[in-house]
Amino acid sequence: MHAKLALEDGTIYSGQAIGAAGETSGEVVFNTSMMGYQEILTDPSYAGQIVTMTYPHIGNYGVNAEDRESARVQVAGFVIRELTAVPSNYRSQSDLDTYLKMAGVVGIAGIDTRALVRRLRLRGTMNGVISTSDLEDASLVAKARAVPSMAGLDLVRRVTPAEPYTWQERPGLLARHLLPARPPEKHVVAIDYGMKWNILRLLTQVGCRVTVVPATFSADDILRLQPDGIFLSNGPGDPAAVTYAIETIRQLLGKRPMFGICLGHQLLCLALGARTYKLKFGHRGANHPVRNERTGHVEITTQNHGFAVDPRTLPADVEITHVNLNDQTLEGIRHKRLPALSVQYHPEASAGPHDSTYLFQEFRQLLG
Repeated sequence: MHAKLALEDGTIYSGQAIGAAGETSGEVVFNTSMMGYQEILTDPSYAGQIVTMTYPHIGNYGVNAEDRESARVQVAGFVIRELTAVPSNYRSQSDLDTYLKMAGVVGIAGIDTRALVRRLRLRGTMNGVISTSDLEDASLVAKARAVPSMAGLDLVRRVTPAEPYTWQERPGLLARHLLPARPPEKHVVAIDYGMKWNILRLLTQVGCRVTVVPATFSADDILRLQPDGIFLSNGPGDPAAVTYAIETIRQLLGKRPMFGICLGHQLLCLALGARTYKLKFGHRGANHPVRNERTGHVEITTQNHGFAVDPRTLPADVEITHVNLNDQTLEGIRHKRLPALSVQYHPEASAGPHDSTYLFQEFRQLLG
């Protein structure tokens, strides 16, 4: 089946349909990881986005039930160069094409992804449409131009859970390999703005009982759960648009130790008085170098964000702890007086390098 991808600047890419038939739209972004496509597909931070993989062969090792980062596929669409029809891995339970079909996700293969990524790098992320039903170029471009901008968009409400729950899954083999196990002596409330499950696995591994609550929970509701610490998760969309979360964090600051990742980092900084801005094409991949300003060590990190915090707007009582070595953007902070820290990247990886898992131990130490 034929498919087309249209960008809002009028560019058209023709290829073969993968996944479900139909039409989808969203912000077209790219990820430079060579593996981890199932974790990427199920990461709620990609809600509202059409993800392009820069690595040319996708689907090599199939999919399985263990590598999911949420209960369902979250991306709006998927773009690849070449689909592997016959996966080869002892853990594989299905092939990628079937997985996308069952999830109802529209994708496209067989296009020049190098040309597409170069266009996005030069011109910045753009909205787009993938369709197997409407193959008229002018119609598709018009639809792409009608897609709402990611700037100003609150997508957290789309992915946050409806009700609180207690995380019950035991840490898997990877978590047990990465961090020493501790008994569950501390209670952490994790505010779910679109959280990856491996974060919960690692919090459990370092000795935390975790209660997950919706992003709309108030500060009073959270404190009534009597947590020893509060975790602020990753998630999609424009952080400045999630005003209710910013206000909740502002009310919680100083009352319990706090740790934020990705969107959680941005929301914490906004609550402290800083400002965020949209990056030209974002940071998405498993190979981004970050310097720890406290130790001088360079960590290779997994990243997925399209916004960043402006370091010039941080208050004086906030210390910059991590900096991106590719473009010098802010990657981590720690409050000088209050027990609060956050990073822009993903120390839980999944998939990706494990240089930064020590941050979960640092958070656990803050809990006493």
